[in-house]
Amino acid sequence: MVVTSNNHSKSYYIFQFFKYLVYCLLAYNIVLFFQDDYRASETIFKGGVALGDVVEAFSATVDTSAWVLLLLLFELETYIISDEKIRGAIKWSLHIVRSLCYVFIIYAFWGYINKLLLLLDVSVMQIDDVCNLVDNSFAYIFILDNYPLLTVENCTAFNGIELFRVNGVELIASSEAMANAQRLAWADVINAAAWLLVVVILEVDVFLQLRGGLTGLVRTISKWIKVVLYSVLFVAAVYWGFDGEFLDFWDAFLWLVAFIFIELNIFQWSEDLQEEQVTA
Repeated sequence: MVVTSNNHSKSYYIFQFFKYLVYCLLAYNIVLFFQDDYRASETIFKGGVALGDVVEAFSATVDTSAWVLLLLLFELETYIISDEKIRGAIKWSLHIVRSLCYVFIIYAFWGYINKLLLLLDVSVMQIDDVCNLVDNSFAYIFILDNYPLLTVENCTAFNGIELFRVNGVELIASSEAMANAQRLAWADVINAAAWLLVVVILEVDVFLQLRGGLTGLVRTISKWIKVVLYSVLFVAAVYWGFDGEFLDFWDAFLWLVAFIFIELNIFQWSEDLQEEQVTA
């Protein structure tokens, strides 16, 4: 935990306000992702979402919800709760909730993989007039997770171009839209995998910090591994900014900012522990 005095400066309060504002914005993104997932699920799961398909249908919602809770746990452990209180029931409560978060995060990661596999399983669609598909519940890929229905107003735009159909689903796309959706699905998988590796390193950091082992070469190795992972996450955010939807870019940006705060917590926590050891 970061040790702070009772006399805080104005900049301290501004910093804390900004930090928790970012956390609140991330929590609100759960609602936005649920809306996107729900609209997409109406196209992919025509007969309704079965219990076993919930995570695939609402992978972004489940993923974001679990990450927000995990973020708050990191905030509690690295900033709010003092080291001497992370014992007994509090310690085990944190471990249990964190373990549940990881179950859902890994499950959501599997959902991203399934979504990618779904979009990779496509075939060329041979049809003379796409307007014949109107009123047959067919939709088209505008962008990943955005699948408008075919209507008499938009169906003619698909005539005369190469079309692909997602096998087993009433979903079509132009070659360009399909390729873009597949790239974005790959970005989701890579981004989720990178975040999983980030939290593994953070968990090791917290574990070693509580035991005084986050020093020297270990700390340096941890830092450089996270530099590589955060770079991958930054590239994914930039990619979404150009080829994805704004919500994906905005969410990725907020998560990078949020985990910078966690990194600062750990850094200050380490500095405070070193000062205590010197003055002891």
